[in-house]
Amino acid sequence: MTLAFEIVFWIAVYAIFHTYLFYPLGVILFSKIFKKRNAISYDSDYKPNVAVVFAAYNEESVIKEKVESIYNCDYPVECVSVYIGSDASSDATDIIVKELQQKHSDLNFTRFDQRTGKSGIINHLFEICREEIVIGTDANIIFNKQTISNFVRHFKDSKISLVGGNISYIQKNKNGISTQENTYLSFENKLKQAESDLWQKVQGVEGGLYCIRKKSFRPIPQLTFMEDFFITCSVLKHNGSVLFDKEVLGFEDVSTLQEEEFKRKTRISIGNFQNLRRFSSLLIEQPFPLGFAFLSHKILRWFTPFLALVTILMALLLKEHILYINYLYIVLYLLLLTFLDWLLYQLKVNSGPLRYWGHFSMMNIALLNGFFKYIKGVRTNVWQPTKRNQ
Repeated sequence: MTLAFEIVFWIAVYAIFHTYLFYPLGVILFSKIFKKRNAISYDSDYKPNVAVVFAAYNEESVIKEKVESIYNCDYPVECVSVYIGSDASSDATDIIVKELQQKHSDLNFTRFDQRTGKSGIINHLFEICREEIVIGTDANIIFNKQTISNFVRHFKDSKISLVGGNISYIQKNKNGISTQENTYLSFENKLKQAESDLWQKVQGVEGGLYCIRKKSFRPIPQLTFMEDFFITCSVLKHNGSVLFDKEVLGFEDVSTLQEEEFKRKTRISIGNFQNLRRFSSLLIEQPFPLGFAFLSHKILRWFTPFLALVTILMALLLKEHILYINYLYIVLYLLLLTFLDWLLYQLKVNSGPLRYWGHFSMMNIALLNGFFKYIKGVRTNVWQPTKRNQ
């Protein structure tokens, strides 16, 4: 029995290191050696009509800047239509959009009189838009001059179904968590670029910045969180190619409040487990490279808090061995560091490098919180905008 406990312990330890260290390093290394990136032949005459769609709820502080950033792109304005769905906004969002319609004839606006949730609004906007190339985004993601043209250049290749963009945070506060979140996002983007270069099987585009062929879009089920990952997996399930392009830029003010980020990551966690239920069959249907990437990049990461609990339980059962006693001491030390970081955050004291460990711990606690909310059942997916611009 002791041997069985040891095997379980080391499998769990390896799984954690695999998803956060071995897999990313391996994929990044192999992508540099065997990358399968399509050569982009950008034809200046290739200017298909493009739709830009997004949902908005109480976004009066950013909605005008957002819309103007779309029309200020270097892409021909006559080829761009914008579709906005207001999820029963109660601030001045609707008024601002209607004023912008006087200036932009291709700005289409739909108001939902009852809270609907992002997935329902996105489904509606995809249904009514006429363009075959559709950019999905969020109200607070600001485009730069080349955002649309850098997306469109990929779709000259008929094999490309979905392209993810690169969201960059433009505000940092040393006393908050924006620096840590920006570091994590940078790590994720390097991994996505490697998956794109190596397999064209990126494990998730950002819901705030992606571009898809309309024919590749499938309606998002009701009550879905993480609609972006549903869209990604739907494309991959039907053997579509999913790319990541670091040159497709969008800019966002990140929240500096740990409380806000915890809520956001809890919502993400709920969506993760929803999509795991829907797409777990990919592990068998397309075991490599898709199933391997899905397991390594996503599933093991979602289960990291459970794997950590398994290692603690096994170490307790093996506590007569000095190795596992030392492991429990390490766990206790890390828990104390987590508490210390939380305490310093509450006191508004910058904990320096300790903030990275605190942020990692917060992410995994949010994963647990989201899992239990998912188990209880999801009754609504309406959202509140994350507090930003702090």
